[in-house]
Amino acid sequence: MACPLGARLGRLLQFRKMHILVVEDEARLTDLVKRTLEQERHVVDVAYDGAIAYTMATETRYDLIVLDLMLPEMDGIEVCKELRSEGVDSRILMLTARGTTEDRVTGLDAGADDYLIKPFSFAELLARVRALSRREVQPEPDEELQVADLVLDLSRHEAKRGDETIDLTAKEFALLEYLMRNSGRVLTRSQILDHVWGYDFESNTNVVDIYVHYLRNKIDRDFPQQLIRTVRGVGYGLKEA
Repeated sequence: MACPLGARLGRLLQFRKMHILVVEDEARLTDLVKRTLEQERHVVDVAYDGAIAYTMATETRYDLIVLDLMLPEMDGIEVCKELRSEGVDSRILMLTARGTTEDRVTGLDAGADDYLIKPFSFAELLARVRALSRREVQPEPDEELQVADLVLDLSRHEAKRGDETIDLTAKEFALLEYLMRNSGRVLTRSQILDHVWGYDFESNTNVVDIYVHYLRNKIDRDFPQQLIRTVRGVGYGLKEA
């Protein structure tokens, strides 16, 4: 039988210490989140408004930004969009009291990697942080994926079909990359949620269907060859070239 202490140490060693920026205008919650993360041996900075957070995140390389949605000066959506437009690739965990699918899709479209709804348990916060710590941020340099005439340039974060450049949000790009890496296979909704969003978003969510619909409109609608296929009751895939 495996030693419980050894197993616990093994789990702890999976997650590296990170430099984290916590952006939250509620001082008490900020202090609690900061102390919780520091107990896990992370290095934590704090900001209480969006404008200061934006400046800090562009001047310092953070592994993770815990970003509240409702902030003075600049809200979380604006901060997230501006950071992504500046090429800041820190993982972003967005905090919000808004729990509808539409609100979460808005946050994810802005470039957030994960979404945590208030009120939350600190155990769940730490689980999300650990999940994000395992995810690679930078793709391999100069790597391209191709299926038929669809090309995904991972180093430039660009998508093209034939001669036409396709504008994708961060999540659309991540979804398309996952589909292209598994062309010819059918991926279940659970597999897509786990890989692209990093956790089970909701057992009954339709966020995968929404994003597949977005992709279809962008990469298939105006082209004679349809690449995205649906297998009813199973999931989605890309046809092989």
